Amino acid sequence: MSFESKKNDNYSVITFSTDKLDAIVAPDLKSELVLVSKQGEKNVIVDMTSVRYCDSSGLSALLTGHRLCNEVQGSFILFGIQPAVEKLINISQLNNVLNIKEGLPESLDALFVDEIERNLGTGSLDD
Repeated sequence: MSFESKKNDNYSVITFSTDKLDAIVAPDLKSELVLVSKQGEKNVIVDMTSVRYCDSSGLSALLTGHRLCNEVQGSFILFGIQPAVEKLINISQLNNVLNIKEGLPESLDALFVDEIERNLGTGSLDD
């Protein structure tokens, strides 16, 4: 497979082992994202460090992950975006839609903040 999915406490990390997120890899990624979602995971972090090329199929798969997480009030975060992929995301104006961070520590921080904001919004945190 072109990526590995690892379940953690309140999030899953998908790490690519290929340099392409294209029409060959995208269907497998979409399937994995749907499977992770059906297993009850609402937070997904995607390590894009090794991905040097992405096409419209790859962007579609990423948007599927974004949509699935949003539907369950979760977070979908990308990190390690390489210049060519960043250019495609910017041209597609998805930089305003996708949550993109520099690295895993920043992604985990953003996930933590998102969780706090969601809990405050629902009144789950009581003093």
